Amino acid sequence: MRRVIVDFKKLNKDILDLLVTKYPDGYDDDDIITFKNALNEIVECVEVRTDDTIYLVKVSKRLVAAMEDHDLEDDDIIDDDVVNELPMEDLKEEEE
Repeated sequence: MRRVIVDFKKLNKDILDLLVTKYPDGYDDDDIITFKNALNEIVECVEVRTDDTIYLVKVSKRLVAAMEDHDLEDDDIIDDDVVNELPMEDLKEEEE
C-alpha cells in the first residue's frame, strides 16, 4: 500500500471528496496524526484511505476552509438539480 503526504496546495478534488465523506462534520483532535518530518518539524495530518493508498493530508486553516467550501458546492449542485426538475413553464417565467 502506498503512503502519500499531501499538502493543501496539492489537494485534488478526489482527495477532498474523501475528506468530506470521512469527516462530514469536520475532524476532531482525536483524528489528527502528529509526527516529525526529516527537518525535525512537527507535522499534523488527517488520514483518508483508498484501496491502494493511504493519504495523510496536512492540517491547516486553509484545509478547513476548503472542506467547508466543498460542502457549499455540494449544496449548490443539489439546488441546480432542483431547478432542472421544474416544469418548462416555470423556467420560462423566470427568464422573462
